[in-house]
Amino acid sequence: MPTRRSILAATLLVVAATSACRMDRRDGYGETSEQAAIADTLTRIVKHAYDFSQPDVVDRLLAIYPDTGRVVSATGGRVVTSRDSLDAGIRTFWATVGQNMQDARTEWGPILVDVPSTRAAVVTAEYTVPHRTPRGDPHVIGGAMTLVFAKRANQWVVIQEHLSDIDPVGGNTTTP
Repeated sequence: MPTRRSILAATLLVVAATSACRMDRRDGYGETSEQAAIADTLTRIVKHAYDFSQPDVVDRLLAIYPDTGRVVSATGGRVVTSRDSLDAGIRTFWATVGQNMQDARTEWGPILVDVPSTRAAVVTAEYTVPHRTPRGDPHVIGGAMTLVFAKRANQWVVIQEHLSDIDPVGGNTTTP
């Protein structure tokens, strides 16, 4: 009898395999109007959650994750698998870094969305957040993210993610 873990692993394998076989959504090859609508919805969700120029950043960031169940998050060389750990990490980021960013604005590089089914999708994107430090010095944080979304109870939520920081030397997250 399949376990919940094996079903999730199989689902993610299918999502990854399907995503690898799809072309970039910008060319529209083989994409249905429903897939395009899902991709647009997820792009809006991600941009809204990561809009550092608006208030309530922590609440908006946490809103993209399910309230219950496992959430896998890989960032900074660490992996967490619980909503509580993810919540603590986001709140720590905000307390130590985020709330000190003045005049912050999120700028997006490529946002690539693959929609292998009406209940699962993958978003991969590059972003930077130019801002000023409390001393007024210009500073930028950013990186790349891959978010695996699942539709649960009629809501899109992130069930797995990988966030990587921008290269502090070259400032480039894109590889040729």
